[in-house]
Amino acid sequence: MRPLREPMSTVAAPKVICHAGEELAEHLPRWEAFAERLADGAASRRPTWLTVLRQGLRHKPFCLEAVVEDRIVGLLPLALVSSPIFGRFLVSLPYLNTGGVLCADRDVAAQLIDHAVSMADALDVRYLELRHEQPVEHPALKHTLTSKYHMRLELPRSAEELWKSFDAKVRNQVRKGEKCGLTMAWGGLELLGQFYDVFAHNMRDLGTPVFSRKLFRAILENFPGDAEICAVSLEGRTIAAALIIHGRGTTEVPSASSLRKFNSTCANMLMYWHLLQRAVERGQRKFDFGRSTVDSNTFRFKKQWGAQPEPAVWQYYLRKGTVGDMRPEGGKYDRLIRLWQKLPVWLTRLIGPPIVRGIP
Repeated sequence: MRPLREPMSTVAAPKVICHAGEELAEHLPRWEAFAERLADGAASRRPTWLTVLRQGLRHKPFCLEAVVEDRIVGLLPLALVSSPIFGRFLVSLPYLNTGGVLCADRDVAAQLIDHAVSMADALDVRYLELRHEQPVEHPALKHTLTSKYHMRLELPRSAEELWKSFDAKVRNQVRKGEKCGLTMAWGGLELLGQFYDVFAHNMRDLGTPVFSRKLFRAILENFPGDAEICAVSLEGRTIAAALIIHGRGTTEVPSASSLRKFNSTCANMLMYWHLLQRAVERGQRKFDFGRSTVDSNTFRFKKQWGAQPEPAVWQYYLRKGTVGDMRPEGGKYDRLIRLWQKLPVWLTRLIGPPIVRGIP
């Protein structure tokens, strides 16, 4: 999102409207147009995600709209995450790495957050979470998480230029994948089953409850032409797969997995090379690998492609507990993770989605 500018005294005070339920659909076209202008076409900032989260995770979506004389000057999409195990949270937005206020004026941002804070009180949530990239000053946002960074790569005009930018180790690993007889496939819903089989298996190996298959179906159905699946197979078996979404200038990869058993084939390296090529072919300016903790394995994986860290500043209005209660850092969930890793994949696919949908 572009930096917030100083308030413009000539602009009338905005009216903030809270939209919820079925009425959201009728407003989406104009919200989409507003978001595309202000967020430089980033797919993760599209208000259509409110529909995806309702369909795919059964969250209750809201959108706070700031208007001046019927002209949109700001948006704040929100989703109520509710679980009998963990409690209730108001988040902008679950699953996505970036969210929060979408506007250009500091006063407008403050008024949107005022309303979100009031909603958090009325809904009796544990906290309000705004997934900003730049801090927004507000007296209620007293807590932040800045431990992770967005890993993003500026793309050249051609795949040839991109290939030349990689060091020898990366190029050799990609070539190894090509020599192992791996095949590539691109598609949509017809590849969802293959993608989800790999994704669910990998989440089990990581000790993490898996998202519902309905979430990925909702993404593919609501972003036609922009969301697609890349699948890598060896002798007819899919061993790596990724879901990518093309925005207007940036390609994002919100979910990607590979089977550890086949690490020696370098399938993951070959897949990411094809993801990057795909983005270049579409004329994208940037590739977003997602968030990572500095010096983690995923951070180093993304760094080797040339991705550079950019800040993620998640801000909180805390009402109960601490902001770290739901985070795995510090080893407090290590025992549960080890237990999850021992479960059969079929069982994690059954019990994982109801659990993870309640985690913000």
